[in-house]
Amino acid sequence: MLKIAVIGAGRIGKIHAANIATHPQATLVAVADPFINSANALADLYGAEAVSDPLELINDADVDAVIIATPTDTHVDLMLAAARQGKKVLCEKPVDLDLKRAADACRQLEEINAPVMVAFNRRFDPSASELQQAIASGDIGDLHQVVITSRDPDFAPMDYLRHSGGIFSDMVIHDFDMARWLLGEEPVEVYASASRLLKPELAEFNDYDTVMVQMTTASGRQCHINCSRRAVYGYDQRLEAFGSAGMLLNNNQRANSVRRYTAAATEVQAPLEAFFLERYEQAYRLEMDAFIQAALGKCAIPVTPFDGLMALKLAECAARSAASGRPVSVD
Repeated sequence: MLKIAVIGAGRIGKIHAANIATHPQATLVAVADPFINSANALADLYGAEAVSDPLELINDADVDAVIIATPTDTHVDLMLAAARQGKKVLCEKPVDLDLKRAADACRQLEEINAPVMVAFNRRFDPSASELQQAIASGDIGDLHQVVITSRDPDFAPMDYLRHSGGIFSDMVIHDFDMARWLLGEEPVEVYASASRLLKPELAEFNDYDTVMVQMTTASGRQCHINCSRRAVYGYDQRLEAFGSAGMLLNNNQRANSVRRYTAAATEVQAPLEAFFLERYEQAYRLEMDAFIQAALGKCAIPVTPFDGLMALKLAECAARSAASGRPVSVD
């Protein structure tokens, strides 16, 4: 049994703790959070220990692996501390908000040869995985275009947004990772446009609520990403891959697939899943399983710190493009 500790008892930490507790090859041994009441509440659910200092768990020889589900500005320090203690690490995205700091952390992790996985959970969504495998298998011939739609049902609290690093590094970073994964090639040019159509007050910290991104690879493959902080009809998550021999679609998920036809309306369906907790519930479970299998030495780390670094680099390029109104080359 892999003995795992969760650092951070917030929303994401709770998801990871629940998935560890139900996994047949792992056990949740401890939870760390500076807010000890939160740590106690989560640890008590699964019979684990609760502490306030994450370093106490990182330095504990009885802990095999740690999950880092803390604010972004703590990720690098905790990752490096855990790696130096020989822990297996699953860290939430992004690696950091500063590209140079993230690059330096990745270099140090490579020198340590540390088994660190970055938590881009959408790669583990069964529909997204099938779509990626179909592209790689040549089901649609040569890939030409990828289109990603990603719209939240509503804004996060303004205090969160103020410290999030901006829509490109916070929200669209998932889509940058998906783009790299689906394209199978690194984008070499990024063009982004960004607007404040819903909350003009986001200008206070130079953020946006509505963005479009166009990326191109060296071979000419294209990717279009469109994102909004608010879709009044629910959590809108769609993927499209177009190639020389066909097209693949990954549409939204609903609670059920019943369609109603009445005199008042036709094609009436259940609403979209409410938010990422529901939409990606299975993806989070499969992500944790992938981490546990890698930590047990049964497979390679599927999403590396380099993947996290490249997604952050694309986010920075998009932010620069949106500010300048010009395409930006990916160095």
